[in-house]
Amino acid sequence: MHPLRKQRLQIVVMIVAASAIASGLIIYMLGQNANYFYTPSQVMSGEAPADVFIRAGGMVVEGSVRRDPNSLAVDFDVTDGTAVLGIRYTGILPDLFAENEAAIAAGRLDQNRVLQASEVLAKHDEKYTPPEVAESMNAAYKAKQKRKAEKL
Repeated sequence: MHPLRKQRLQIVVMIVAASAIASGLIIYMLGQNANYFYTPSQVMSGEAPADVFIRAGGMVVEGSVRRDPNSLAVDFDVTDGTAVLGIRYTGILPDLFAENEAAIAAGRLDQNRVLQASEVLAKHDEKYTPPEVAESMNAAYKAKQKRKAEKL
């Protein structure tokens, strides 16, 4: 093989190898940074993995917000109409966080299936509900209506 062709072939092989490594690293990092959304029903049924960063949300249950008087720790529950998920958060809650309003928490599940949240998001006006929460609430409502119809 001619030395010039051999050199070109080596350059092409190195470019292809570098591209493959870069693509592999990008795909790996995207997988590591993915935030998976789970409904309270999915979390309580065991579909959500423990010790993995996830998002979970629903409507904040009325009367469930419990604040620690000595720290910024807050415990509250969210529901999708079927199941209730406990959430523990330490920090300042968003101004729009309230009972009977939609909220999404991001964090890790502990062994007791309580979400140890590092971030809490609240809806930003009265007309908006996060799409994931709206879909899970609608699905839970339809399932509840189906069960009622089957009982009749």
